[in-house]
Amino acid sequence: MKAKIFDTTLRDGEQTPGVSLTPDEKLRIAIKLDELGVDVIEAGSAITSSGEREGIKKITSEGLKAEICSFARAVKGDIDAALQCDVESVHLVVPTSDLHIEHKLGKTRDEVKTLAIEGTEYAVDHGLIVELSAEDSTRSDLDFLTQLFKEGINAGAKRICACDTVGMLTPEKAYDFYNNLSKIGVPLSAHCHNDFGLAVANSLAGLRAGAGQVHCTINGIGERAGNASLEEIVVSLYSLYDVKTNINIKMLYEVSKMVARITGVYLQPNKAIVGENAFAHESGIHADGVIKKAETYEPITPELVGHRRKFIMGKHIGTSALKQKLEEMDLHVSPEKFDQIFNRVKSLGDMGKCVTDVDLEAIAEDVMGIIADKVVELEELTIVSGNKVTPTASIRLNINNNETLEAGIGVGPVDAAIVAVKKGIKDLADIELEEYHVDAITGGADALIDVIIKLKHDDNIVTARSTQPDIIMASVEAYLSGVNKILSDEEAKRVKEGDL
Repeated sequence: MKAKIFDTTLRDGEQTPGVSLTPDEKLRIAIKLDELGVDVIEAGSAITSSGEREGIKKITSEGLKAEICSFARAVKGDIDAALQCDVESVHLVVPTSDLHIEHKLGKTRDEVKTLAIEGTEYAVDHGLIVELSAEDSTRSDLDFLTQLFKEGINAGAKRICACDTVGMLTPEKAYDFYNNLSKIGVPLSAHCHNDFGLAVANSLAGLRAGAGQVHCTINGIGERAGNASLEEIVVSLYSLYDVKTNINIKMLYEVSKMVARITGVYLQPNKAIVGENAFAHESGIHADGVIKKAETYEPITPELVGHRRKFIMGKHIGTSALKQKLEEMDLHVSPEKFDQIFNRVKSLGDMGKCVTDVDLEAIAEDVMGIIADKVVELEELTIVSGNKVTPTASIRLNINNNETLEAGIGVGPVDAAIVAVKKGIKDLADIELEEYHVDAITGGADALIDVIIKLKHDDNIVTARSTQPDIIMASVEAYLSGVNKILSDEEAKRVKEGDL
């Protein structure tokens, strides 16, 4: 068995609240969907607007391999708009539940059947492939639904589609429902919505029951709770059912990221297949198992879908995963330094933070640059700051086992803290701050902060850094690290010259 993929990211997916794609954005996504290998691209609904038609025309003029389709109601105006865009097919939709027929359309069953037949004939007469689709089909009378489809086929429809418009199916019901419709004898599509979180399961059940094509969207975007997720369906078919599609599975993560970026609909981290945590491990037990053999805690490899495995550093991290990560970064540390790095990661985890690979590299470099014999150590730092308060810092330093207290003011809390430190060490050396650079390594207000500074003493310039969740502490520790480097170098120089 081989299942066909009808992608409706550019139509049903664009109906996600807050999403509105420009013609060029539609084209970019369509080109990528074609590279991915989808069989049919529903490029939009041509009747919607002039901008929508422009987008569909851009896609049809691109010469893509996929069949390009437009959504259309069983109305001549909709079909004419689709014809203007040079699409190959129309997804011709008519409501079939009494709820929709009576309350939305104000018509009778016979009138809806006539609309379906006349719309199909008109589209076919103008050279279009028709996929006749029943809206709210899963709440429709099955005999009426079957009769409408049969008469639509007699009018020229080549495919039929039954839409679970508000996600009312369960996998058991989906199997029976699509199995009944598959007996009509033409290609059948399953179109499922995710209102109860069952869209993928229902789509898979529909395919098992006899549907040969499935409607879906990248990342499962769509109205309300969304549509069936293309990547989840395709990988489930491949891995769990041994059913083939034309999809290049290795591109799934890439396409997912692109669609998320263009639409602005970003994924929850634990999204199956393409979420950032889909192949991420933090637990020491899990990470250790994956390191030894990936299958212990991964049902598929991340490489299959173009993703990558990550070991998240947090309070659950074990030594095995941390050692491997450091080795992958080509960071070779002593047991003592390893313990410091391990404790820093655990400490951040206890604060509710996760340490990414970039964070870990910064922490490791920070720890590896720590001087064992510090001349100056920070004992205490207090900051007072506010919109109506001059930023003030008081600092207590341990300098060669002697306590020094100082205070300073500045344009901000970091500046005030550095001023206080400079006053505290003024008798040790004349040190100037040449450069100050700060990066928020990860996103969010609680991001890990990486501070890099350059200090000048005489003609020498040293670089120091510190990585902390607190920008003030990171700045002070980086500054003191640089000071200690200078003082240590000075002492080594004096020893070499025989001054001591």
